[in-house]
Amino acid sequence: MYRNTKEILDKITELKRKRRAIILAHNYQLPEVQDIADFVGDSLELAKKALNVDTDVIVFAGVSFMAEMAAALNPDKIVLHPDPSAGCPLADYATPEVIKKYKEEHPNIPVVLYVNSLAASKILADYVVTSSSASKLIQRIGKDEVLFGPDRNLADHVTKRTGIKVIPLPPYGRCPVHQYLIDEYHLIKALEKHPKAKVLVHPEAPLEVRERADFIGSTSQMLKAVGEMNAEEFILGTEEGLSYRARKLYPNKKVYPLNPRAICIDMKKITPLKILRSLEALKPKVVLDKEVGKKVKEIIERSLDMLR
Repeated sequence: MYRNTKEILDKITELKRKRRAIILAHNYQLPEVQDIADFVGDSLELAKKALNVDTDVIVFAGVSFMAEMAAALNPDKIVLHPDPSAGCPLADYATPEVIKKYKEEHPNIPVVLYVNSLAASKILADYVVTSSSASKLIQRIGKDEVLFGPDRNLADHVTKRTGIKVIPLPPYGRCPVHQYLIDEYHLIKALEKHPKAKVLVHPEAPLEVRERADFIGSTSQMLKAVGEMNAEEFILGTEEGLSYRARKLYPNKKVYPLNPRAICIDMKKITPLKILRSLEALKPKVVLDKEVGKKVKEIIERSLDMLR
């Protein structure tokens, strides 16, 4: 039994050394998880980091599709996901059955899947993108139209940015946090409190929010914008965990979540104690079928090559 958080954190540090382990955490994780992580970033940054880690064990503080991706990119390493119940409702929209159906209905059209999808679905895609890379990669495919899923708002954002016809797969896929909690009503409330603030939003947000934003980008692009924009106050239209990271990076700037109740409960399932238990037992391990993992890795590496 551990008596306090210091004991937990000290033991994690000890076990990281002993196991040759690294902790990767998403920008939406709890503050205390971000603080103990070796690297914090968005999906694209975490994918790149997972490809280049000199370690025996990767502890992934994020949701299930992220842990799967790390396992696919590191077949010879132990990948731990401290709470396997931390899933992603958005990812669940793009099932293999849905993708196969759309491929049959739209033959010869490239399939681009958002990284927020499970491995069984990724293997049916031609490319995998993140919110920060979607527009760039889809432009480089050189086609007039693509199938894209599962987030309809990101699909719409890419269409508006590139002029390419992006067919949402399926048409109703969306992140519940961004769709229902990063909405126009809460944006109005936030601007009433902070009228001078610049509004930065994630492309998973609804159109009416994106249309009123000063900047649209991934979590890491938003963080960069906070540092570069000529402003002192910012409203971040995404899961509230990003505001902690922004304040930590830019202590001289005022950063507010668009809606402090915009919380992804799955992201918040990971705790330092769960990370410690995972390092102690070296489980739960993320285990992918070898052929599935190989195929996912090939698609991700091909997609990253397209961005170079």
